[in-house]
Amino acid sequence: MDDRLKELMQELGNAINESLSDSDRIAAAIGEIKRAGYDVFLVLEATIGFNKREEAVEEEEGGEVIELESRPEGGRRSAGKIKLTSQDQKFLRQLKISIDDEGR
Repeated sequence: MDDRLKELMQELGNAINESLSDSDRIAAAIGEIKRAGYDVFLVLEATIGFNKREEAVEEEEGGEVIELESRPEGGRRSAGKIKLTSQDQKFLRQLKISIDDEGR
């Protein structure tokens, strides 16, 4: 991981901690628990994912255009277009959802 990315991740962590510390709602909830006679230990876990974008071309185009057709009841046909990025396609594969190649 490069140094700039480490700095950005640290800044994000600081921003999250600061927003939690400054929250009146969180402070009030913790205060109520303490008044009820309990000690409070707050541990939060955050999972932050990031991927390096592959190509500037993909970013400009917004991904691959896939045409989908459906046949609603009544025999009518409708066609629609949807833009899928490589991240969308990766997510669908993880869910074991495949895109029909016939529409391409």
